[in-house]
Amino acid sequence: MTTFTFAPATRETAKARIALQGPGGSGKTKTALRMAKALAQDGLIGLVDTERGSALKYAPVPGRPDIESHEFAHLPMAFCSPENLIGAVNAAIEARVAVLIIDSWSAFWAGKGGLLARVDEESKKAGNYGGKFTAWGPVNELEQEMLDALLNFPGHVIVTMRTKNDYAMEGKTVTKIGVKTVQREGAEYEVDVVIDMIAGTGTVTKTRYSALDGACVHHPGEDFAEAILEQLGQGVDPVQAILDELVAEGLTYEQALALHARAKARNLLGANLLHPVTGEPATLGPVIVEYGQAVKPVTTGEAPPATPSAGGQGERSETPEEQEAAVQAEVARRRAAEQEQAEQRSEPVTAPQMRMMHALFNKVGLGHKDSRAERIRVTSLIIGRSIDSANALTKVEAQTLLDTLTNFGERENAAADFTAMVNGLADDIAQAALAGQPA
Repeated sequence: MTTFTFAPATRETAKARIALQGPGGSGKTKTALRMAKALAQDGLIGLVDTERGSALKYAPVPGRPDIESHEFAHLPMAFCSPENLIGAVNAAIEARVAVLIIDSWSAFWAGKGGLLARVDEESKKAGNYGGKFTAWGPVNELEQEMLDALLNFPGHVIVTMRTKNDYAMEGKTVTKIGVKTVQREGAEYEVDVVIDMIAGTGTVTKTRYSALDGACVHHPGEDFAEAILEQLGQGVDPVQAILDELVAEGLTYEQALALHARAKARNLLGANLLHPVTGEPATLGPVIVEYGQAVKPVTTGEAPPATPSAGGQGERSETPEEQEAAVQAEVARRRAAEQEQAEQRSEPVTAPQMRMMHALFNKVGLGHKDSRAERIRVTSLIIGRSIDSANALTKVEAQTLLDTLTNFGERENAAADFTAMVNGLADDIAQAALAGQPA
């Protein structure tokens, strides 16, 4: 049985995750570049351009320093597949980009090669008899991989999202009910700050930082980015915390391995820093490896000389007792890995999944607080087992539910179609029970 331990919560410094949304011409790209200048703090700004090179109109004009411009690295992208965005993020990590701008993120949802196009492609494949209903499964996996890559980027991230007018049909009357973001429902939950842009004015409509809540700024730029940095910097730097442990006296090889695993789990191996000895620009992963190699025990041959950059600790031959301890440590590591794999198969529902459930249940008419019992009933029918709370879902079951809600939520008669589907499931289970067969 897994043992869980609570520890005192410590706020860490973080990287910005900002979304700028608005209609065409509202100033999203310009605002992203202005804010990126302050966030980068003299580091490199990288921009993935899905808008046919529109961001280039803000690039410097040779010989014309009098024209306002922004220096940034430009990556045009016409085919907006999840794989291409993941590749762009990896390229940004290799290039040591400090601020990554995705202009626009909407293209990876509704553009050429985007997620909606992939659903259509999957639904037409041979052997897919469920149409779009079953096509969402593999596409959702791709989307999660894309989100993981983007949100785990070691620098700051700014995404722009297009909006369009949203309408509702009331009888024979069409009524404008506001604007709708061109992105998956609930996408705003993935970022820390959402800024609505209208004619160059930005209004914070969602934030995790109370100091920014409701802020309205005309042409938000460096000053506003500085305010965000102030909120992000109120805490402990996770990279520095790992580095402090790495250079501490008495480092062992096992401790170095643990630090490397911790940095990898936090996606910090590519984090930029200055080498603790040489002062040269470096990244965390290779520095951990360097220090670990310096204290790695050897079993044969002459011990290599000490590595000055690792604090003067050289390698040496292991004693029989140390060899036995190393074998036992490896056995324990493998058992722990096997246990971790087993736990992953029953990984609990995630917070983003819970938030998306609420948004999607609204689409099928079950978003009201008084509908909780019905939500639990239909969830149990869809996943095939009885639960008494959404918190009892596994991550896999939650994804099945989200796929179903997404499919029906996009239909014209979402609530009616969803109710009919649920009633059909209930009838099937009842008939199976009467026949003495498993549901």
